[in-house]
Amino acid sequence: MPLTSNSPVTALKGLGPHRTALLAERGITTVGHLLNYLPFRYEDRIHFTKIAELIPGQVATIRAEAGSGTLVRFRGYRNAIFHLRVKDVSGKLAVRFFHGAYLNGKFKPGQPLVLHGKIVADPNRPARIEMTNPEYELLQPGDDGAESAEVGRIVPVYEAIGDISSRMLRRIMFRIVEDFQGEISDPLPQELLQKFGFPPKREALLHVHFPEKNVDVALLNEFRSSAQVRMIFEEFFLYQLGLAIRRQREQQQKGIPMQVRQDKVRDALKQILPFKPTAAQKRVLAEIAADLERATPMNRLLEGDVGSGKTIVALEAATIVIENGYQVALMAPTEILAVQHYLSARRIFAAANYSVELLVSGMKPREKEEALARIASGEANFVTGTHALIEEAVTFARLGLVIIDEQHRFGVLQRKRLAEKGTAPHALVLTATPIPRTLALTLYGDLDLSVIDEMPPGRTPVITQWRAEENLPGVWESVRREIASGRQAYIIYPVVEESKQELKAATAEYERLSKNVFPKLKLGLLHGRMRSEEKDEVMEQFRAGTIQILVATTVVEVGVDVRNATVMVIEHADRFGLAQLHQLRGRIGRGAHKSHCILVAPKNPTDEARARLETLVATSDGFQIAEQDLKLRGPGEFFGTKQHGDVAFHMAHPLRDHKLLDLARAEAFALVEDASRGQQLEKLRAFLGPEWQSKFRLASVG
Repeated sequence: MPLTSNSPVTALKGLGPHRTALLAERGITTVGHLLNYLPFRYEDRIHFTKIAELIPGQVATIRAEAGSGTLVRFRGYRNAIFHLRVKDVSGKLAVRFFHGAYLNGKFKPGQPLVLHGKIVADPNRPARIEMTNPEYELLQPGDDGAESAEVGRIVPVYEAIGDISSRMLRRIMFRIVEDFQGEISDPLPQELLQKFGFPPKREALLHVHFPEKNVDVALLNEFRSSAQVRMIFEEFFLYQLGLAIRRQREQQQKGIPMQVRQDKVRDALKQILPFKPTAAQKRVLAEIAADLERATPMNRLLEGDVGSGKTIVALEAATIVIENGYQVALMAPTEILAVQHYLSARRIFAAANYSVELLVSGMKPREKEEALARIASGEANFVTGTHALIEEAVTFARLGLVIIDEQHRFGVLQRKRLAEKGTAPHALVLTATPIPRTLALTLYGDLDLSVIDEMPPGRTPVITQWRAEENLPGVWESVRREIASGRQAYIIYPVVEESKQELKAATAEYERLSKNVFPKLKLGLLHGRMRSEEKDEVMEQFRAGTIQILVATTVVEVGVDVRNATVMVIEHADRFGLAQLHQLRGRIGRGAHKSHCILVAPKNPTDEARARLETLVATSDGFQIAEQDLKLRGPGEFFGTKQHGDVAFHMAHPLRDHKLLDLARAEAFALVEDASRGQQLEKLRAFLGPEWQSKFRLASVG
């Protein structure tokens, strides 16, 4: 039976119930879904290397004849090693397969075969080389491998799905491509195919899986073949189309125009400002104020490095809204950050006599009930909280502005649910994770972008150093000197309790440091498993200076502002991400005193860890750090969203493909804004169904 996009995967040979279930977990239930599971790199298996030309460290493809085979067992079937001798016209080669009992009797002497694998020096005889754990293909006499998925061609490499290996996926895909007779709907309008010279979808998709032999492998691995470029453009185009449709719909909503140019607003803003704003803060506030005046809801992303003064700008925006008689809600990802915002707002708004409310899950029932009543009546002008703000019981009297802090920790739907607590309120999204423009367009393409690119005066650069664990006595001595000068310190650990990873844990180190290292000082412990009231009590004592050294996990990563803290020691710093280290470091250097961040890590970490540590030591520029972090980890890992599918592109990479992203965005937004292309847009909506929306965590654009 010929295969089409709608054929179930059960129609494919070799996929039993177990493997079918594994594919279903990834949302792969049809042949069409499988065709969209694309290779992440390619290997040249067209050009064979002679055995005599092989060198250690090389990954090579050889064509040879099988010789003798021997199975050596070590404590059972699974630990057996299969040794095979092969030869070609230039010489002989030893081949070793670990866990190779299943190969016993597989190779007949004289049988032609192709092997692809890594060449290494024989550990027992260094002068001799061998190939270890190669992929192999048995050939028939006279077979040139032309009909093979494994040899005589450029071979695609796939990410394994459970125990469905890359090799197995390759063979399944090969059979699909050989037998596929169905049509594949093309979402790109014909005019775009012609404008950019893109191949049709069917042709591009089949070529991405099994490219022609004359295509440059280096070009394929740079994702620059014509078929790949077309697929990358399509992914960006559909994603940006969804954003453009949602943005258009939001702009058609009737919003709440605020009166900005009135004396009472100006007077209130002067009252709350604790210092002279920077030029960047003034520019950004002007952009926000212009949005608030319009009759359509504001949807703006406010981006700035740690300590750049985003919060005060957000509170200025809140002041405009409150002076117009509306309420403001600020949602933060953690209780610690929500409490920090609550305390800051209460202090700053005291002069304006605004009522500031806190709403978090850890509140006592009676406290929560009273807070909900004040919010519902409109008595509460400014409400800060966690996910508790989007609970069903929460109602606002007149919600005019929602502020989302650290947006990448929330989904689009959570942002939408908070906005639905009012009637088309304005929305301001904050992030302290500096985002390159290309990635901001990808993740937040439905938002207008404002950037605070200037630090307030008085912020002192943090001196960052990398020290090995044997230098810890000296590190602790420097901490003592800072405490003796009246300052405070953080000591950060990666885990709460001891684990099999052999990492130092915050709880155990708190006890040890209190008794053995700093017995005369007051230490506090803070981690995410503590009860809300315990965390609040510890943070209040640290802010007040009662606690001199705070031993903590990454729970202090965002929002904690203690200006007297001037030193931070991060143990196992090689285990943290670069953006996370930068966020942690941002907790110090917030006052006028010189600050030090000490990264404790091995002298010889992994190459990636070394790159992270050296970057942090070299610069405090959040945008440089973000660029480097993206290069090291990719966008999904960078935002901690890989598991959740928020950046669920098959092939596109916003940083690598930023020029294609710009092109696709321009075309998608132009199409949505052109009223004469409405019929074309309606056809395209079919490609933006529930499956696509779920993949990108987008609200409905249908």
